[in-house]
Amino acid sequence: MEKRIIKIDKIDKIDKIDKAKETKHYWERNNIGQAIIDLLIKEGKNLKSLTIEDLALLDHFHAGGKGATIRLAKLANLKKGMKVLDVGGGLGGAARTLAVDFGCQVTTIDLTESYVEAARMLTTMLGLNNQVKHYVGNALDLPFDDGSFDVVWTQNSGMNISNKEALYNGFYRVLQKEGLLVFQEPMAGTVYPPIFPVMWATDSSDSFLLTQSEMRKLIEKAGFQMQDWNDITEKTSMPNSINKNTIQYLIMGEQLKLILESNHRNSNEDRVVMVQAVFHRL
Repeated sequence: MEKRIIKIDKIDKIDKIDKAKETKHYWERNNIGQAIIDLLIKEGKNLKSLTIEDLALLDHFHAGGKGATIRLAKLANLKKGMKVLDVGGGLGGAARTLAVDFGCQVTTIDLTESYVEAARMLTTMLGLNNQVKHYVGNALDLPFDDGSFDVVWTQNSGMNISNKEALYNGFYRVLQKEGLLVFQEPMAGTVYPPIFPVMWATDSSDSFLLTQSEMRKLIEKAGFQMQDWNDITEKTSMPNSINKNTIQYLIMGEQLKLILESNHRNSNEDRVVMVQAVFHRL
């Protein structure tokens, strides 16, 4: 199969797959990279000697932040030299953590151009271009050869995708045999529906959560066998108050107040649960 290279200024098929146009519009934030830099300067960070710790509150948008990334990587027992595809890699916080703390070679793909632009900028500033690459693209149309990766990694990126069968079939395709599928994902609890807004959607038209049982069956049907499955809802609960010096506030703004209120209800009433899991490809 001929490998397709994605360029920042050319996005193949993005507007044709699984509501991608609406999802991209929801997440797009112009100049998010500069907003991060401005906040780093405000906090007195030396831009010439940035570390992944300096960026931790500003490049890990997923629930649980960098701590959740470290926990998931240890759960999967990631090793130096592993080739990782981070799907929905966003601003690159997880990818850079996997590179620095675990020695992985990481490729990210994300639908949102402004995030990828920011991710490239931050990766360059940390001197990690030899270990981490960022591309724009759609999770349902992965532009990589069969069996290209040792690990497919994804944190909080499938909530806007309704065609999860195609998503996990794609993950299976790009993984080597016995490769690892490593993910963190919100799922539907025992009470339906979730309270909106949530971080990924203002209403149910853009939110597609399955129950834990449904997710396991779907992933196993795609050709994976479960190694670990952990409900980490309590460990990833959001704070009660807003911290304006975080990526959550930079992206969501004052809407974050309502999102925090919904999040606590969803967790306390078992409407949304957070799961970390590891599967291997059969």
